[in-house]
Amino acid sequence: MVAERAFEETAVSEKAKSLDDVLRNASPSEVIESALRIVGREHLALVSSFGTESAALLKVMADVDPAIPVIFLDTGWLFEETLAYRDTLIARLGLRDVRSIKPQEDALKREDPDRELWFSDPDACCRIRKVEPLKRALAPFDAWINGRKRFQGGSRTEIPVVEGDGIRLKFNPFANISRAGIEAIYAQAQLPPHPLVTSGFLSVGCMPCSSRAQPGEDARDGRWRGRSKNECGIHTA
Repeated sequence: MVAERAFEETAVSEKAKSLDDVLRNASPSEVIESALRIVGREHLALVSSFGTESAALLKVMADVDPAIPVIFLDTGWLFEETLAYRDTLIARLGLRDVRSIKPQEDALKREDPDRELWFSDPDACCRIRKVEPLKRALAPFDAWINGRKRFQGGSRTEIPVVEGDGIRLKFNPFANISRAGIEAIYAQAQLPPHPLVTSGFLSVGCMPCSSRAQPGEDARDGRWRGRSKNECGIHTA
């Protein structure tokens, strides 16, 4: 079984490299169209936080196929504004298959009974509230789409357009896009902004680990402020 999985991962990695060579300069819609053609809708999912820049990718996806499954991780620590924004975008973009995934109750009771794990061990908190739920949610799929961008900085500055993620392909259609490109999609489609943008949030995740950005900071500098952590783990596990 271990050898079989290793073989699968190697095959996926090689396929991802080949696809990245072809799609490295493709538009976001072309990347999504290619992902849909390669694996089919029933084997493809888009993962969205419904955060401050999420509407742009969801709009591009909806223009290609609004029935592509969308996975939303409802961690139990999200801002009410994010939950309301999710519902707004579902209606506005005509998204047909948004799946809100929650952490397992027994894991929360066992590892975070007092809801203080975010403070004492944020990596463990992300694991039970995001990483493990996403792993379960992605089990039926052969590939997934996400909204990471190189301009977000940190470990994201070198992401390819297509990469291997274990036994799945991982498409990053916005890898090459600029902040101006994101803003153009919002303006052209008249997309509503996340309600917390006007309050100074450039990136929004869970309430305890999100803060307003300071002048000159990158979008994600407000996440896990004061800690060395800069990713929740779903892209690095």
